[in-house]
Amino acid sequence: MRTTEGLLTVERLRELVDAGEIDTVLVAMTDMQGRLQGKRCSAGYFVEEVLRHATEACNYLLAVDVDMNTVSGYDISSWERGYGDFVLRPDLATLRRIPWHEGTAMVLADIEWVEGGAVGPSPRQVLRRQLDRLAAHNLAAFVGTELEFILFDDSYEQAWRTGYRSLTPSNQYNVDYSLLGTGRVEPLLRDIRNSMTGAGMYVESAKGECNPGQHEIAFRYTNALATCDNHSIYKMGAKEIAARYGKALTFMAKYNEREGNSCHIHISVRDTDGNAVMAGDGDHGFSPLMEHFLAGQLACLREFTYFFAPNINSYKRFVPGSFAPTAVAWGEDNRTCALRVVGHGESLRVENRVPGGDVNPYLAVAALVAAGLYGIENELALEPAFTGNAYGSAKPVVPSTLRHAAELLAESKLARAAFGDDVVEHYLNAAKVEVAAFDAAVTDWEMFRGFERL
Repeated sequence: MRTTEGLLTVERLRELVDAGEIDTVLVAMTDMQGRLQGKRCSAGYFVEEVLRHATEACNYLLAVDVDMNTVSGYDISSWERGYGDFVLRPDLATLRRIPWHEGTAMVLADIEWVEGGAVGPSPRQVLRRQLDRLAAHNLAAFVGTELEFILFDDSYEQAWRTGYRSLTPSNQYNVDYSLLGTGRVEPLLRDIRNSMTGAGMYVESAKGECNPGQHEIAFRYTNALATCDNHSIYKMGAKEIAARYGKALTFMAKYNEREGNSCHIHISVRDTDGNAVMAGDGDHGFSPLMEHFLAGQLACLREFTYFFAPNINSYKRFVPGSFAPTAVAWGEDNRTCALRVVGHGESLRVENRVPGGDVNPYLAVAALVAAGLYGIENELALEPAFTGNAYGSAKPVVPSTLRHAAELLAESKLARAAFGDDVVEHYLNAAKVEVAAFDAAVTDWEMFRGFERL
């Protein structure tokens, strides 16, 4: 049964604080890597001060690498600018309980400058800007993300100490759709599902996947911003709940040479009255708007790939015959294409199969909306659906490295027109930092090949 019990109004929060049931409020923002960062505020301080005045955090949170190292090249934050603060402005529509922490609530925040105005490269702001553009056409986006992870019997601390080598997956074989296999870890999966329900999310199902220990928990689609908010909270919560069981799970795009962790993103648009507008009387049951929207996805996919695959490891998924896409093509219920069209009538939607589990959902959905708008605004014609095995086709392919994806983004007039130079340059610097770090690293692969034999 669907519940929104975990969502809180300010009035209800005050009641729970007064009753001693809530003593901590997490104020969270999403960083460039898609992680939640912020503060644990005492509940009394939150209701007395933060509700009225917001709170602040160092602006380096949008200018660091995954290890939280300060790196150069960002216009919005640097040693030269003094690493000042920006404002975390709570979005009270996101206020909710966090059941896996006792006496705890959470609110997500939009990022503003101290002197006023939104911080443009903030992922949540990047998405808000594209949704505002869509609203100008009297349209709204609805999104679902399908996020996979691999579960291990080792704790995060054990995994760290062993250098993430020789970890034991919680299932020893392929448990794709296996009720027996998923039953082996059902206490943990059930805890995650029920905890997310208690945080105001609508859980649909859980299923096994192909890689040993791999699972997916699916949530019902909703408006684009709420889906991205829920995605980020779920991702953090699943890790925290797994840790309580002495286990670890990873959302990294490609843990080993087997199947990677995907994050297929389903998107549809409706008019502002809630009417489905993608279905129609055209070929495949499409409306003209659907044809233009899908054509825009094809036209922008290569140039926008960075927003779907933001890390070095992201590109290891793109292997022919792996259920991860390589061909820039669309097909009806065809999992060999980067863009798979599924559903009919009101359920008609586009599934982008490029993102992995490491994706920042706000940036990816912003790119999907921007691509759709490009197709709608320019009334792009849609090419025929691809049938058969797209892996063996002559279709263009997605970039195979982060370096190549960054080059395409840097040269993209479409991206600069949609997102603005400030956003493009900010994330190009993020890509530059990651490529440089990888280029400087000596990998296990090099050691095994070269230590004795070369």
